[in-house]
Amino acid sequence: MGMDPAGLARGLFRTLETGDPALAVEVVHEDFRNREAVEAPPACAVPGPAGVLASSAWLRSAFSDLQLPILDTAGNGAQVWVRLRMQGRHTGAFVRFRDGALDQAIPPTGREIDFEQIHVLDLRDGKVIGHEAVRDDVTMLGQLGVFPPAPATALRMLTWRVTGRAAQEAARVAARAADSGAGAAAWSAGSADRA
Repeated sequence: MGMDPAGLARGLFRTLETGDPALAVEVVHEDFRNREAVEAPPACAVPGPAGVLASSAWLRSAFSDLQLPILDTAGNGAQVWVRLRMQGRHTGAFVRFRDGALDQAIPPTGREIDFEQIHVLDLRDGKVIGHEAVRDDVTMLGQLGVFPPAPATALRMLTWRVTGRAAQEAARVAARAADSGAGAAAWSAGSADRA
């Protein structure tokens, strides 16, 4: 027997917190699509559990102690709406992409983030098949000192861009996300062999 909609939501966000491939395969539909992947490394747009695990690696590479505590859920069987907080410490480069290319790299600040998000999850066959979000990115960027720009943060971001460090970090983060996504396919194939 499958999970209820709230359980699927908890499973999806727990997967993002931990990168657990078994949980990803359990809660994420093979045809899963993430509308928000346009700001993430290309591997995050891959359908199914692989894309979710790539997203987990991307977020966890930037934010240590990543937590996504759910505050409330509501649903109708075909969708579940989730209100949660995103919390963590910015200890790695937070790289944002646009159309698969580097858009912005925020060097680690050591600052805490803690802000609310709303997520809409589409469900099919007892799994999550679609995701879109309304995030308070302005609050997060403010907590990181990017908006409005703190002089030290702005200078570090500019230095990273001019010296090529931003591009290096984008490549590193994209590779880590791709590796995590590829690991999902291997894990899924191995679990099918074990069954």
